Amino acid sequence: MLESTTPATPRDGEQARGVRGVRATWNYTLGSIVFFYIVLNAVVILNMLAVFAASGSPLDGLLIALTAIAAAAQVRGCWFLRTERGQGIPNVAWLIALLAPAIAVWVIGLFRPEVGFLSAVPLWMAVCVVAPLFPRRQLWTLLAVGLAASIAHPVLATMIFGNPISPAAIADAWLVLFYGILLPLMVLSALWWWDIVVTLDRLRSSAAELAVTEERLRFASDLHDIQGHHLQVIALKSELAERMLAIDPEAAREHIHETRMIAKQALEETRSLVAGYREVELDNELENAREVLAAAGAQCDLAVGTMPADAEVRRALGLAVREATTNILRHSEATQVSIQLASNDTESTLVISNNELRSSASASEVPGSGLVGLRSRVAALGGTLDTAVDDAGDRFELSVRVPARARVTA
Repeated sequence: MLESTTPATPRDGEQARGVRGVRATWNYTLGSIVFFYIVLNAVVILNMLAVFAASGSPLDGLLIALTAIAAAAQVRGCWFLRTERGQGIPNVAWLIALLAPAIAVWVIGLFRPEVGFLSAVPLWMAVCVVAPLFPRRQLWTLLAVGLAASIAHPVLATMIFGNPISPAAIADAWLVLFYGILLPLMVLSALWWWDIVVTLDRLRSSAAELAVTEERLRFASDLHDIQGHHLQVIALKSELAERMLAIDPEAAREHIHETRMIAKQALEETRSLVAGYREVELDNELENAREVLAAAGAQCDLAVGTMPADAEVRRALGLAVREATTNILRHSEATQVSIQLASNDTESTLVISNNELRSSASASEVPGSGLVGLRSRVAALGGTLDTAVDDAGDRFELSVRVPARARVTA
């Protein structure tokens, strides 16, 4: 029998904590990338503003405006890193929006040595957004081209246009240079981590589906055991009766009688199986529920008091646990599940609740059709089964109350 309070094992807890909401993880991933882009662009623009304040050149003002446009396009382009990665840029217009202002800054910067290599940074940042949208081989090619263009900028400015970068520009922008070099590493590592989270979530979903499939296979196996054995005996008895009909009618009659009794027994056992009358161990169902829910990524808090003394009550509550677990897997993306069982001299109470109902399922659909038959079974024992969804529509609760000694009603 279970102890008064049965906490989840450390392994189950680690598994549940390791698989959190995928949407939240993407928000963190996207937020970190966007934050990096905003800060780096802000540093570039602030340095350009300092140059513009000292020179008052219209070209410097144009550089600032184009850099701000390029920064806005880059931040918006980060949203494509989730859905379009490896498939190329969504359309040509977005490619132009990401690259055109950055290229313009790169070209104008050749004639402004005071700005220095800051004018090459927007193009490098745009390439770091565009490159992950393409397949792996093209990704590295684009990064190599972007790096070459960034390195070529000061070389072209010095050798061809005769505008060597001023030492002051280098001294003021070393931080931009350092973080610019780390930019592709940060973006690709964040996306690599996101891919791991997606893979884990896919495996979690597969585990939940496997749990449901195993339950169906278990039922199919039980049904096969009942029907296969009895049908084989019925076929044999019928064949014997057919052979003995002309030789020994009394023996044939006996075989026919036995066939009828076997068929009746098979029908009763099949009805018992379908209705759930076969023995259901409540403690096993509680442990199985916790293991299955933990495999599906939910933290399952199991609090179990004294087990009901009546076998029919335990059987009904075991079926309720099994049905509730199936509904949680089918109709929610639960991260927290609570199962509480308490018994006293008058009644036994089972309360199961979970969060994260799927938005595609309405409140009326959440309980599942299996609860209809379960409610009838509980009512036949003199108990009640209730379901409720909170006002926010985000938490579902199932409660079952059954008298301590089942009294079967008509």
